[in-house]
Amino acid sequence: MIQVTPKAIEKVKEILNQQEPKPAGLRMAVVGGGCSGFSYSMQFDNGTGQDKTYEFEGLKVFVDPMSLMYLDGVEVDYLETLEGSGFKFNNPNVKHTCGCGSSFSV
Repeated sequence: MIQVTPKAIEKVKEILNQQEPKPAGLRMAVVGGGCSGFSYSMQFDNGTGQDKTYEFEGLKVFVDPMSLMYLDGVEVDYLETLEGSGFKFNNPNVKHTCGCGSSFSV
């Protein structure tokens, strides 16, 4: 199961509503790459029949079957700090992250 915080939902909806044409929802995925082996990917998408679809306060989130095993139990949050703002993945499956914080290994 994936969790998305209310603040992250609000931010994704804000950006989603600015897209033209408006996509059906948000795709979350894990892709190969980065200094630790994997990195997270988020993009707007219309989903496929093979995706697991979650819904959070009207926001559809699509996850492909391969990414699902790496994202199980993840919580996505949106943070605004003095250093910057962005989405943060809190993933209990991660064994190691790199110094940049954008890639991980399991």
